[in-house]
Amino acid sequence: MLRYHDVSMSRHTDEVLTSISNVRDAPGQRVEKAGRTWEVDVDTSSTGTPADAPPAAGYDIVTVGRAGVDIYPLQVGVGLEDVRTFGKFLGGTAANVAVAAARHGLRAALVSRTGDDPFGRFVHAALRGLGVDDRFVTPVADLPTPVTFCEIFPPDDFPLYFYRRPAAPDMQLTADHLPGALVRDARVFWTTGSALSEEPSRSAHHSAWAARARRPLTILDLDYRPMFWPDRGAAREQLSAALEHVTVAVGNLDECYTAVGQRDPHRAADALLDRGLDLAVVKQGPRGVLACTRDEVVEVPPIPVEVVNGLGAGDAFGGALCKGLLTGWPLERVVRFANAAGAIVASRLECSTAMPRTDEVEAALAAAREGRVVRDSRSAALLDGSDGAGGAGPAGVAGLAAARGEAVDA
Repeated sequence: MLRYHDVSMSRHTDEVLTSISNVRDAPGQRVEKAGRTWEVDVDTSSTGTPADAPPAAGYDIVTVGRAGVDIYPLQVGVGLEDVRTFGKFLGGTAANVAVAAARHGLRAALVSRTGDDPFGRFVHAALRGLGVDDRFVTPVADLPTPVTFCEIFPPDDFPLYFYRRPAAPDMQLTADHLPGALVRDARVFWTTGSALSEEPSRSAHHSAWAARARRPLTILDLDYRPMFWPDRGAAREQLSAALEHVTVAVGNLDECYTAVGQRDPHRAADALLDRGLDLAVVKQGPRGVLACTRDEVVEVPPIPVEVVNGLGAGDAFGGALCKGLLTGWPLERVVRFANAAGAIVASRLECSTAMPRTDEVEAALAAAREGRVVRDSRSAALLDGSDGAGGAGPAGVAGLAAARGEAVDA
């Protein structure tokens, strides 16, 4: 639960308001509500929060990998050198997928590491505020929490700048940070290809997969980030080895090419299934999404969306994919649902706090059936100033974003 402290007119009172909580508010932010200014933090006094005890029924999803801070510009259409103001948000693909799943009512936990610093404390507060168990996120004393900047040039250009040196805390995961029971008992175990780019994280993942023993819904987000690898060949070697341990793979066309050497979506899906997978999901950007099992082929078109920032759309896709798979929906419904979730986040500025609820996704699907474009007017309240061409607010250009295929997710 989020708490809101009145800080109007530079005074901080003990008054706490919990009835105005909004999922897009994040700990550490100041927001305007009811004509007053409120500072957001996390209410840890209630029972049943991640700090109290793991859920009795276990976790629906455990994600492993990156967590950090996204510093996103509040002006669009300009380079970072010309940005005047920024917003601070929880980021990192594993963190985002956990949040996305939690928004659909799933019991979610994240395994990651941060610095022992203020940004690390922000990551913990944001995770808790967004419904994700943070008990498995541990500090690394001598490394800073990663920070990621982006530039926003809608509809399809969102350069990312990762600050993860001298080394990233999340790459310091070891087998000790991934208890066997946690890995085995999770209904979904979600990992990312980028976490295989360095040791000891790589070996920790292989230890976890050995404990998991290729149980159903062992998912690998191929997540190819060229800046994390010496070359594509090194990434292909590690992704190929990882495919021997998972049952579901998710990636865009370039990621699939990196993993299995095929750019044609159907051949890529077949190559993934040939590695023993149950499900291959290939995101094709403006051509939609292809999902294949050994018995079924599903293709769905993209959702028309007025793009603000395509970053995070693939993470929304991932959380929604898990919701559909765990609910037992037919594959076509699963993919359509995940596709729409990604489109919603592409219409918003940030990633983690932009993740949609189930009812929002269903509304977007209904709008698409009626030929309406998904757009999010609330992003204008976050954006500040010009889009670089003399206009105010988001430089929303109608485009097509089917999760991460047209845009890279942070």
